Amino acid sequence: METRRLGRTDVEVTRLGFGGGPLGGLFAPLDDETAAGALAAAWDGGIRYYDTSPHYGIGHSERRIGEFLRSRPRDSYVLSTKVGRLLVPQDADGKSDPAGFHVPATHRRIRDFTRDGIRRSVEDSLERMGLDRIDVLYLHDAEEYFDDAVREGYPALAELRSEGMVGAIGAGMYDTAMLTTLVRETDVDVIMQSGRHTLLDHSALDTFLPACRERGVSVIAASIFNSGLLAARRPVEGAYFDYEAATPEIVERANRIADVCEAHGVTLPQVAMAFPLRHPAVAGIAVGMRSAEEARRNVESFAVKVPARLWADLRAAGLISPDND
Repeated sequence: METRRLGRTDVEVTRLGFGGGPLGGLFAPLDDETAAGALAAAWDGGIRYYDTSPHYGIGHSERRIGEFLRSRPRDSYVLSTKVGRLLVPQDADGKSDPAGFHVPATHRRIRDFTRDGIRRSVEDSLERMGLDRIDVLYLHDAEEYFDDAVREGYPALAELRSEGMVGAIGAGMYDTAMLTTLVRETDVDVIMQSGRHTLLDHSALDTFLPACRERGVSVIAASIFNSGLLAARRPVEGAYFDYEAATPEIVERANRIADVCEAHGVTLPQVAMAFPLRHPAVAGIAVGMRSAEEARRNVESFAVKVPARLWADLRAAGLISPDND
């Protein structure tokens, strides 16, 4: 599978990456065997970039990805995880994780962007995964802690990079205004931008993507299906858009895009995967996968060549921004 270099680093990722959120039991329970099947199918399909976080299932995603990758040569893949949440053991008392992951509440999350907190988070992640290093490290969901993340978190990541502990550093967030500030005021290598450079949300084009291109910062586009609405050939009412039920207006717009896709012999999910990659700052996409069938379907969709005329028709219909080219 084709790869791209992250910023000015030596780290190269496959343009399709494995998003580890579903392996933490996001939206529905997931057993170890099914998770392992998803990882194996992704590997067989050529995916060599795997992303996870302590937040995903309070460690379940990291553990499952680590168990899988330990049997592969360490230099044959790229692994990213995130910092900003420490996991503290607690008595689950029969309760499930309140953060939306279907796992027992065996730990609670403590937000921490201090130098010591970040180093402890890295050590904990390596122990959970059973691996010796992390290739890419992101500040995670720092919107409500942005000043702390810039003042303390970023220098801690830069220090780890200078020590050779990680190969590339950045942030994984939604807020494009904050990310634009981070790109312009720090020396990050890569941003995992969630949900704001998709067929239905073009807001990353305003300031964020131009800043990344100007500064030589790579982008990994995540949440490209906007929580599921764009993952089906034909969106229906009740589908999720950005973790909430999609409005009738959003569903109608997605179906108008699907009409254009079908007229060109491709599907909405295939075009949703191709759309972010058209921008020169975007190195790749990260797509959540929870089963072998889903992983194989994503790999197949990713390989589809979208006709150039489709983009012109979407622009002419006012369905995508003319600024994407």
